[in-house]
Amino acid sequence: MSSYWQLIVFDWDGTLMDSTSAIVRAAERAMDDVGLPRPPPEKIRGIIGLGLKESWDSLFPGRGTDGFASFVERYRDHFVNAERLSIRPYPGVEDLVEELHGRGVLLAVATGKSRRGLDRDLLETGLGRFFKFSVTSDESRSKPHPDMLLRIIEHLGVDPGRTLMIGDTEFDLHMAREARTGSVAVAWGAHDRQRLEASAPLACLDQLTDLPRWLKDFEAELNQGL
Repeated sequence: MSSYWQLIVFDWDGTLMDSTSAIVRAAERAMDDVGLPRPPPEKIRGIIGLGLKESWDSLFPGRGTDGFASFVERYRDHFVNAERLSIRPYPGVEDLVEELHGRGVLLAVATGKSRRGLDRDLLETGLGRFFKFSVTSDESRSKPHPDMLLRIIEHLGVDPGRTLMIGDTEFDLHMAREARTGSVAVAWGAHDRQRLEASAPLACLDQLTDLPRWLKDFEAELNQGL
């Protein structure tokens, strides 16, 4: 499928996991619990991909840490004990990552989730066996800072220029640009196509099954240019 890309790094929520709506609902219920005004759902979708503190600062500027700990506690409770139960990988995810893994492409995850949350998902979905390494917001600075992606690249010893970041938010794409890697946007998650294309990814895909075809076409064009 692809031999040019040594490493493909996936975002998790909204890219591999159909979790965007669940995240919004959990955040709304947590806001209700602690007496915070609900922003419009599209504003909550807009901060998905950031770390929790960065999301809080974006949604409630000027509040500092007032109410933050209570909100996080209630959000995690709603997400883990209610919303998470309905979350599944997008159709075709397992086949895709298994195919890439089988062709010798290194796979990794860069996510704003907690380490505990990602490890639980990797175990419960059975996808953990395909990924060589992962970095969460617990271990690095939040997206769009490149720290998360650079840690993965350094750990696996690959060329940034032959690393591809795949994600559903502009934060993923900005992180890739700062880390000097390639990027592909997926338009089925948190951010819409217009917002994603403004960040100039190599491609913006509408469905998961488009990725293998894009990888093949990219390499064919690359070989023609040699």
